[in-house]
Order: sequence, then structure tokens, then C-alpha cells
Amino acid sequence: MSASARPLRSHQRSLAELVAALARGEASDVADILAAVTPGGGKSLLPVIAAARLIGAGVVERIVWVVPRDSLRLQAEEAFADPAWRAALGHALLVRAADNAPDPARGLAGYVTTYQAVAAAPALHLAEMKRRRTLLVIDEVHHLPALGDGEPDGEAAAWSRALLPLLRHARLRLLLSGTLERADGRRILWLPYREGERAPVPDIAAPGWAVIGYSRAQALAERAVLPVNFGALDGEASWLEGGRPDGQARVGPHRLSGPAPSATTRPALFTALRTGFARDLLHEAFLATRRLRAARRAARGLPPAEAARGLGKLLVVAPDQARAQAYLAMLRGWMPPGQAARDLRLAVSSEPDAHGALAAFRLTPEPAVLVTVAMAYEGLDAPEVAVVAALTHIRSRPWLEQMIARATRIDPHAGDYADQHAVIFHPDDPLFARFRERIEAEQATALRRARRERLAAPRDPRPLPQTDDGIVPLESNALGLRYAMLRPGPALALVRPEVPPDPPLPPSAAERRLRARVAAMVTAQAVEDEAELRVPHGGRLAHRYNAVLKRLFGNKARAAMTAAELEAALAWLERNRLQDHLHLLDGDARYAWTVRRRWAGEGRAARR
Repeated sequence: MSASARPLRSHQRSLAELVAALARGEASDVADILAAVTPGGGKSLLPVIAAARLIGAGVVERIVWVVPRDSLRLQAEEAFADPAWRAALGHALLVRAADNAPDPARGLAGYVTTYQAVAAAPALHLAEMKRRRTLLVIDEVHHLPALGDGEPDGEAAAWSRALLPLLRHARLRLLLSGTLERADGRRILWLPYREGERAPVPDIAAPGWAVIGYSRAQALAERAVLPVNFGALDGEASWLEGGRPDGQARVGPHRLSGPAPSATTRPALFTALRTGFARDLLHEAFLATRRLRAARRAARGLPPAEAARGLGKLLVVAPDQARAQAYLAMLRGWMPPGQAARDLRLAVSSEPDAHGALAAFRLTPEPAVLVTVAMAYEGLDAPEVAVVAALTHIRSRPWLEQMIARATRIDPHAGDYADQHAVIFHPDDPLFARFRERIEAEQATALRRARRERLAAPRDPRPLPQTDDGIVPLESNALGLRYAMLRPGPALALVRPEVPPDPPLPPSAAERRLRARVAAMVTAQAVEDEAELRVPHGGRLAHRYNAVLKRLFGNKARAAMTAAELEAALAWLERNRLQDHLHLLDGDARYAWTVRRRWAGEGRAARR
């Protein structure tokens, strides 16, 4: 079946029908669209559907898409550049991942930016909103607390204050979320709420609002997400209370599992994630990933060292950056050095190339294992993730849903849907068990218990330093692993179109590549001419040549050029020499030395 013949999922069809009505001049009272889509359910395609129809009909002139993190900014840009969906939806729109430089859209259909960027330059983005009729997309809107009485402090409140004027001036608003709950219990910015409720409940019947929902049950029935196999690992933990090891009583060992949360649940979990239990759980996840990759290699006849898509990857979620480093060291110890260098990456905020590690994990066959913290929880679009090691202390439902959704995306390279499922290894504590029960009830599926395994793991008696929790973790060990599979319903729809092997670069990546090529050509001309000009060391001829190129192209810096302008600069550099245009620097004292030495360029021209 061709890409254009593949049907959309039910929530995507609902949005397509709504924007079609808006394009026809119907549903004129709708100014806000709320899409509550289960994590992994295909939320990122909704802005593409809306923009393609509404810009084409002239309802809006462009789209501005605001996301909570830089990695999601690049993924949003890729959603518009995806060739399969461009063919399926029949659109030719592109947006660019922008920062706070002027003219963020650069002649394209719009731009994608982050909450942080808007908060840093609210006037710039508000001016862009006022210039043209805009479809404003707020991704993961639950990150934004409502403002008003008892206004919250901190970064999230600053985001809300900066984004509120944009919401007011947008022609149409599309608000996306995988959950309509905030961990702090506050209301969410801009959403209407029912009055008189104990807990905040969005008012889905509010005037001017259209609400599109897509639950986990619907996603499973349509085979839009994968079923989940939970591997619950039980264990025992011991610790010292009071924060000082001298004279303090030892607590435990206490089991992680229990009929209900108690005073020992969180200290036991805290200890388990920092001692031997964590090693045991991580090792189970590592072995499961290795078995999966070996089985898929064998089924496809691939040799052990050959890189290929669709073999399955492991995501390790750590409680903090220090433990992420420790888990990375454990994984290195279980691999040959060459394999570890190829397959392992760490993505935490203290790492200089964290976003590069995330991008490589998402877009290339290797690396196969990523260790991270909260920065990869939400929105990470890496369909090859098949196994998650949930070594995190967070137990709020929204965060856990985001975490398991990293493995429930369908991998187009991994074969049939029936042969794929997500595996989540987690501590068998009652807080996680409560979350899992809510997932089961939401999906209306029955648990099927599988075999139990007993794990014999050595104890790690070495204490860790004092923590802010007021306990000193001593030791923990795994006791038993049990699996529970959540099964999907019947297949009602097809999955995302196949991605071609070499998809085109999204706009911002293409711009970066063009800027690098321009810089390389300018530098090459400077290196070639330095010998002839006999420039003293430190003459910075490349700097002067860059100034010449800027003047040749309307005094516009490369960072402000559109892709078309960068391509024009490349074409010009292929036919011309910057040395022959040094007269453009006349009168600029910063380049007086170059002007005095221009005779060398003139002499070069005379010798041709």
C-alpha cells in the first residue's frame, strides 16, 4: 500500500475533519483545540495536519510550535520534513528549528522554538505573532502552570508568563499533552476548568474549545502503540537513618514489595537504586536487550558486528546524574571495550554533547544503549527503544507514563507489529504497582501472569555517602523477577508509513550544513591567498574575507541567511575570489591592514 493510501489514526482523522471544517468557514466559534493523546500515540503529527490544511486555506499564514526542550524542537522540525507523511498528507510545508535570532521563520511556513527561548526573548516572539495570522502550537502544555492567585514561582511560572501574551494574540491555538495532570496538582495554563470540583478537572465542553482525546485503550486497539511487558524485580534493602553512620541504628532489611506504601517504601527504594539491587535490575535489562538483538540478527541473517536498524535498543533512566555515571560504568564492565565505545552513550545536562548523544541514539543504528535522567523522559521519539530499565525514584503517573512510552512506539524496521512489544524492568515497589494497576484499568485489559524467576545476586556491603534524604544506603539485593503482559485489542488501523533509507535533512540541519560549507570555502580561499599576500601570523585574513562576503550579500551574517541565500553564497564562492572584492572594506578602520595590502590582490589579478 502506498504512503498516500495509509489511513490516519482516529484522533488524527478527528483533527483533520475539524480543520477541514475550519477551512470551509464552518466551526467558526472554535479558537482553541486541545489534543489529549496518550504518550506515544502520534501526537507530533497533529500540528502538521493542522498547518497543512489551515495554511493552504488561508485561515492562518504560518505556524509557531513551542516545545519544552531542544531535542523536541528538532523532532518537531523533522515531523514536517518527513517524506512519507509529506506524501500521505499532500503538503510541501517546512518549518525550521529557530533560536532567538531575528526572522526565525526565514521564509518557511513557520518555526519551532522552546519555552526557554520564548521566556528569554518574549518581545521577539510576540512581535512575530502579531505580524501574521498564526496557528500557535503549545506542546506538552501541562508543563505550564496557570497564573493567578497564589501564582507559582520558578522556571515553569516564567514560561507561563512569557507564553500567555502569545496565546492571547494567536489566531488559533492547538494545545498538546500526553497527560492533563500536573504533578503539583495545579491547573494548567489557558485550559478551562469546571468550577466546584475538588481536584482540577478540565472543562471539555467550554465554549470555543474543541477537544480531541486518544486513550491508551484506543491506541492499543488501533495498534498505534505496542503492548507492555512489565518485569517487576523484588528485593531487600538496608540503610542507616539520621544521616550519620556513627551510633545510628541499622534499618532493614526491608522488602521493596508490599501490600501498600509504608514508611519504609521510599527509603528502601532510595537505597535500592544506589546499591546492589540497581546493578541486578540493570543487568536483567542488559541481558534482555542482548537476547533481543541476537534473536533479531539471527532472524535476518546478520553477522554480529554489522550495524542495522530495528534490532532494539535499551534506555536506562537513572535517579540522578551521579547514578547515571555509575550505571554507565557498570554497562562498560559488561562489554568488550570496542563494543562499549560504539554502543554506549550518556545524556545528562553536565555532559557537553548530551543533545548529540540523544540525536545519535534516535537516528542511527548505533549507539544501542542510552543512559539518561529526566531529559529523555518526555517526547523522545526513538522507536527502536524496546527495553527500559526504570531505575528512577519518580512515581507520579504523568512521569511514569512518559517513561514507558519511550518503548511503546512502533519500530518500522523491526518487522511485524505482532513480533514487537515493550519491556519495562522496574522495582516491584507498591507505588509502581499502583501505577501499573491504573494502566491496566485504563486499557481494560487482563493481566496474564507468566513464570517467576529467582535471582541469586551477591550483596554489595559498601555504604554510599550521606544523602539529602537523611538516610545512608547500605545494601540491597534482588530476590525475584516476575513478568506481566498487557495485551492489545484487535487491529483497526495501520501504522506510520515506512521511512525511506535516506530521508532529507530538516531545514535547520540543512542550514547548518550549508553554513559549514560556506565557512569552509571562505577559509580555503584565505589559506590559499595568505602565502601570496605574505600575511604576518595573526593577520586573520579569514575574518576579513567573512566581512567581505557579508557585505556582498546585503550586510547579512551567515547566521541570519535563509537556506536559499546560503546556497547563493556557495554558488558565488565557486565562481569568484573574495580577494578581488577587498575594496568593500574601504573606510572601515577594523580592516585597515587588509586595505593597505590590497595591492597583492590587484597584482594577482594582473598576472592572470
